[in-house]
Amino acid sequence: MQRLKIALLAGGDSSEREIALQSAAQIEAALDRAKYDVTTIDLHRRDWHYTAPDGSRWQVDKNDFSLTVAGERREFDYALILIHGTPGEDGRLQGYLDMMGIPYSSCSMTSSVVTFDKITTKRTLAGRGFHLARERFIRRGEAAEPSALTAELGLPLFVKPNASGSSFGVTKVRTAEELPAAIEAALAESDEVLVEECISGREIGCGILVTEEREYIFPETEIVPRNDFFDYEAKYTAGCSEEITPARISPEVRAELNRLTREAYRLCRCSGVVRVDFIVTPEGEPYFIELNSIPGMSAGSIVPKQAAAMGMSLGELYDLIIADTCRK
Repeated sequence: MQRLKIALLAGGDSSEREIALQSAAQIEAALDRAKYDVTTIDLHRRDWHYTAPDGSRWQVDKNDFSLTVAGERREFDYALILIHGTPGEDGRLQGYLDMMGIPYSSCSMTSSVVTFDKITTKRTLAGRGFHLARERFIRRGEAAEPSALTAELGLPLFVKPNASGSSFGVTKVRTAEELPAAIEAALAESDEVLVEECISGREIGCGILVTEEREYIFPETEIVPRNDFFDYEAKYTAGCSEEITPARISPEVRAELNRLTREAYRLCRCSGVVRVDFIVTPEGEPYFIELNSIPGMSAGSIVPKQAAAMGMSLGELYDLIIADTCRK
């Protein structure tokens, strides 16, 4: 059997680069080498390279997405995107691969543009049965009056980069005086900022994969951070959060989360595996937080644990994704 030639795309340009490299390493180890000929390519701005076992680096020819290693030309049948943030989640890489005619593992360019932009995602879901936190949207250079924001949205507040992930640049604000510094921290990650009311409750992460053959709803994960919220440290530092799979929720809440996860996937026109995050209030009402079109796949990430809980290895998960994409 001829092996599928896969370019595993890693790294990226954002603050999530190191996490993306960890995700790629985990998936590279999980892929079946009897089925796939895998080449890991590190993308960092204009530098797209493959590092050979001897440590030598070889640059990708972006004109046709090929690689020449020691005189041997490599072309690719498929791209497996494990880049969080830019350019993997914002649609840029998907647009390039579309032009090259190379199928890939993630959401489409259009879907990626929508889901990477938090305010656009919320507008897509508004009026479709989702509870959404009230927010204000601030662009770089616009005036933001702390007293007006707190009067409208109350305290505490969450200040978030509009286009970022892994909780980089996210601050929980308890007083109006903390808002200017929080907005500046968010602007370090994105040119636009979302200021949201704080919804109290339990954070629940919901993984989903829909193929032509069937739908896979993974067991939900309840996230119990040791910190005040599920920030970068809590996500990626051992012992800083407890993640309980399946989540400790009632059958009624589980059914509603499953419905909302399916609907978010459909409305945002997703492909591949994604994770949809919610806050479930003490009254049992799920509030949508965000949709991660390329969820983390490192050893500490949520979706690999969810797949394991339903008896599926990472290798089997990506077998499904690759086979489904190649059929389309």
